[in-house]
Amino acid sequence: MTQPAFIPSDERIVDTMIGLARIAKSHRIILAGSISFEMFVELHRRGYLRVTTTRICHVPCGQHDVAFITWPGPSFGVLEAALDGLVHFLSAAGVLVIWVGPRQMSSRALRLALKKFGFRIESGTRCEGGVAISARRIESSPLASVA
Repeated sequence: MTQPAFIPSDERIVDTMIGLARIAKSHRIILAGSISFEMFVELHRRGYLRVTTTRICHVPCGQHDVAFITWPGPSFGVLEAALDGLVHFLSAAGVLVIWVGPRQMSSRALRLALKKFGFRIESGTRCEGGVAISARRIESSPLASVA
C-alpha cells in the first residue's frame, strides 16, 4: 500500500495551519490525523525540523509548542479520541490547530469538544473545503482572566 501523494490543496492546508499557529522553525510540533505523514514531510521540506507525529512519539511529556490535527473524517468520536491522545503532548502555553473537513461537525460541537479538553478557540478561517481553527488552553489564554 502506498502513501497518497501530497496534493497542492494539502499544501494550502499546511500554509493556513502555520499561519494560525504563528510558529517559528524552532518550535516543537506534533501532528495527528489523516495526513500527518504528508504534513511531516511538508514541514521538514519547509525547514521545520522539530516535528514528530503521535505514531512516532509515544511519551506525552507536555513539551510541544504546537499540535496540528487534520480531520476530514465523518466521526466526531474519532476526533475526540485524537484530541484526548494529543493534548497531553502539548505544553501549557502551546497552541492547538485543527483542520476539519466540510460538514463534519457543527462549530458548536467543536467548541464544546475543545472546552471539554480545556481549550478556547482563538481564531479560525475557511480553508480548502473545511475549517481551520486555533485554540489555546483556557488557563493560559489572555482572555481566561476576563471570562
